[in-house]
Amino acid sequence: MSSTPSRSSKFLKESPMKTLLHSLLPVALAMTFAHAALAQEAVIRKNLAERMPGFPKIDEVTKTAVPGLYEVRIGTEILYVDEHADHLIQGSIMDTRSHANLTQARIDKLTAIDFAALPLKDAIVWKQGSGARKLVVFADPNCGYCKKFETEMQQVKDVTVYTFLYPILGGDSPDKARNIWCAKDNGAVWRDWMIHGTAVPRSMGACDTSALQRNLALGRKYRVDGTPALVFEDGKRVPGALSPDQVDKQLTASRGKG
Repeated sequence: MSSTPSRSSKFLKESPMKTLLHSLLPVALAMTFAHAALAQEAVIRKNLAERMPGFPKIDEVTKTAVPGLYEVRIGTEILYVDEHADHLIQGSIMDTRSHANLTQARIDKLTAIDFAALPLKDAIVWKQGSGARKLVVFADPNCGYCKKFETEMQQVKDVTVYTFLYPILGGDSPDKARNIWCAKDNGAVWRDWMIHGTAVPRSMGACDTSALQRNLALGRKYRVDGTPALVFEDGKRVPGALSPDQVDKQLTASRGKG
């Protein structure tokens, strides 16, 4: 004897209600997970605040790909804790399969520089050939690696270089930076000093050096801790100098992505 479906089951099968319930299920699950994540974040924030008085302001708490491990972001600094913040970890997470430094990749993303948003008016500018390819350099006038890099850059064609004077090495770096910036042709004075060692003429007149202060603030914002520091058109950053061949290849690659 065959059974006949009840009117209610037939209604649910044919009604839009079933479709609606199915569409709402993922939303409900997402809300549940979001609530759980917020609750976990609250536990971590509370425990760190109570157990470590004076702990810096936490900007973000997020779950990592590592089970049971959470990222605690303070500005552009990354720390890690377990789900109850019983343990605080400072260091890098390495992917043993790809050998990628996941922590550094995260920091790079946080400190990525939008090339188009850089205040290029605060930079010394020089170019070779068409100048079609662009490169930003943070450099200290007393930096030996910067001088070597500047000399080797003469081999790179069709490039415009924007140099942000970044006097962080102490000594007379600030004075040199001021005298270079205030020179009538600061690009020529800069290159003469860096490439040929020609003494930087002392600037005697009035000069607006606020750009140098803005450069220092810009470098601190993006965690530029040493010179030279390079920024390509696609936002790629390189701490330290590259060979002319490496610069040439990266200029071409970055221009295609920028």
